[in-house]
Amino acid sequence: MQAVKMYTTAVCPYCVRAKQILKSKGVEQIEEIRIDTDPAARNSMMEITGRRTVPQIFIGSTHVGGCDDLVALDAQGGLAPLLNAA
Repeated sequence: MQAVKMYTTAVCPYCVRAKQILKSKGVEQIEEIRIDTDPAARNSMMEITGRRTVPQIFIGSTHVGGCDDLVALDAQGGLAPLLNAA
């Protein structure tokens, strides 16, 4: 299974929902990067993604986007193959 990295904050319902979706797909470990406690991580996230909102989700080296993007990817049938890519 691909590594999953997620930029989050402490109080973020979209982050919680994204984690629930990923766990329901068999993801056991999510590397969380808290941007509310680490300004350098926030800057890095914005440079990499061009976005200011959380969550920002990466599966392997693929930037999925936010929670809505994750839901859309799953609805299109693309989440499981991405997670299980070699």
